[in-house]
Amino acid sequence: MPRLTAIDPAHAEGKTKALLDGVHETLGMTPNLLRTLANAPAALEAYLSFGQALGRGALDAKTREGIALTVAGENGCDYCASAHTAVGTRLGVPREELAANLEGRSSDPALAAVLRFARAVVVKRGRVGDADLAEARAAGLGDGRITEIVAAVAANIFSNYVNHVARTEVDFPLVRSGHDQAA
Repeated sequence: MPRLTAIDPAHAEGKTKALLDGVHETLGMTPNLLRTLANAPAALEAYLSFGQALGRGALDAKTREGIALTVAGENGCDYCASAHTAVGTRLGVPREELAANLEGRSSDPALAAVLRFARAVVVKRGRVGDADLAEARAAGLGDGRITEIVAAVAANIFSNYVNHVARTEVDFPLVRSGHDQAA
């Protein structure tokens, strides 16, 4: 049962309504995570702006979804595992690859290197070692991409944590993260 209220877009007003209307226009739906973030319009706007900015970066959509799945898997977030599996499916990523991404793996060597680094950032809380950076650089990741990976990890940790606090109701086909969930 959700612990934070998901705002009904039909009853939203002002900036909250404008943001939720924009989400619905873009996605054709208003996911429960975004309806929950709408409790704090500044948080919703920050989340949306972060995602839009990263969408204009060097990492393509499939890579960003792979990172989102890896972070969801590490953090045990079924909501994000479900949402990003749905998005990845729409992008044409095979189910087996999406399941591997959820575990921080990929059949593509370049994406596998990105996901290993993203996983290290999550597991080590940003305190990656020299060996983690050396491995990322050996795989062809420069400082810009490394920085974008950290940014994508941070954005996804934010959504994972909101979902944990709120116990956001999953409104996508359910995918389990594979980690036990506390509280």
